[in-house]
Amino acid sequence: MMFYRIVSVLLGYPAAPLREALPEIGGAVCAGTGLNADERAVLARFVAALADRDPTETEADYVHTFDMVPEHSLHLTHHLIGADKNRGPALIDLTEFYRAYGFRITERELPDYLPLMLEFVSQLEAQEGRLFLSRWGKVLRQLRANLADAGSPYADLIGLVEARCLVRPAGDAEPAAAARTDPCQDAGDLDPPVNWNAPPSACAVPLTPDPSPVNGEGCVVGRCAT
Repeated sequence: MMFYRIVSVLLGYPAAPLREALPEIGGAVCAGTGLNADERAVLARFVAALADRDPTETEADYVHTFDMVPEHSLHLTHHLIGADKNRGPALIDLTEFYRAYGFRITERELPDYLPLMLEFVSQLEAQEGRLFLSRWGKVLRQLRANLADAGSPYADLIGLVEARCLVRPAGDAEPAAAARTDPCQDAGDLDPPVNWNAPPSACAVPLTPDPSPVNGEGCVVGRCAT
């Protein structure tokens, strides 16, 4: 799905290849394939702002935001477990979950890296993607709140992904507003809990692995080989 591919790229490091791809990304946003009006508006505004900023300032801001501030980490299990030793098994389980769908990680990145996770979701059917993201809903909500508290424009992108989570059942209360947290100090939790030891078929809505292998290459706007 184009939405997840676009957000995956925009959450990446804003090096020259990404900046050069901004016109292509902007065109995809304007085309609006699979995007609602709010998503088009937020993405178009983000792309325009990124294109207008000084490249050096943009790169420095990205490093400060995501590499220097733990509560802004794009590695989602960090918000759940921090640097705890149990994070290793959780990452292995997530990698195995991807493999059950034929998704292979070809970049040197951890499996809980949000842009990579969005690449994975882009290969799923809409309902499957929502179900997968719903497992990370509380983490996404917290990450968005932390970024918004810091005045980061990336909060808007996380908010769009959060909004794509599985819709709550009728009658469920609105989630409580998230407060800024420090994953290095907080134990973190997730509602509902994530159990990557369970096979995909154990999900509330059965997810059928795609038998054709997907390596993540050639499917991301701005990274595709022309």
